[in-house]
Amino acid sequence: MTLANTRTRIKICGLTREQDVDAVIAAGADAVGFVLYEKSPRHVSPQRAAELARRLPPFLTPVLLVVNASVAEVQGACALIPNAILQFHGDETPAQCLEAAGGRPFLRAARIPLGEAGRSFDLVKYAQEYSAAQAILLDAHVEGFGGGGKSFEWSLLPPSVSSHLVLSGGLTPANVTDGIAQLRPRCKSLAVDVSSGVESAKGIKDAGKIKQFVAAVRAADAQF
Repeated sequence: MTLANTRTRIKICGLTREQDVDAVIAAGADAVGFVLYEKSPRHVSPQRAAELARRLPPFLTPVLLVVNASVAEVQGACALIPNAILQFHGDETPAQCLEAAGGRPFLRAARIPLGEAGRSFDLVKYAQEYSAAQAILLDAHVEGFGGGGKSFEWSLLPPSVSSHLVLSGGLTPANVTDGIAQLRPRCKSLAVDVSSGVESAKGIKDAGKIKQFVAAVRAADAQF
């Protein structure tokens, strides 16, 4: 379904420190994620996210991850970071996403059950329900919200989904090539999103792992 030689976009999520933002910039990623969910170990306030986002050069996109936040909270954060896009990672309905986004582009997370249970998740229907989203982000369904560093069974996803997809959940420099190989033929375009797979501790990114991850994605692009 995808065009030949499609470039896989890369998002590094859960940034909390200036040096980590700088490492993402140096590695050549396309987007950075700031987690505004207070129960996450990678949580930052909207004000802190705005401070970090000011380090970004043009065309590197900030993404604000929210979980069941109020419209006022979402729009308040967006006012601080006008060029950000949103990532809804909670129980938000299609109507709630549209209202909170207020015309801003957004991603909608799909929480895929682990193991064989992943076969029961109707991704085609989910993508249709959230057709206003710029892309559907695929993450493993774990306790709580915001991602748990777990991988679901990629091979159980439908063979064809007429949407842009973002593969997340348990990605590392070692397995991202396989993820791209399995998912790219199934969708309009594919991006990847990593957090714990490039960390030395929760919320603390490793510049070397970020560089390795980006290099692995670029190598996969050249291969497939």
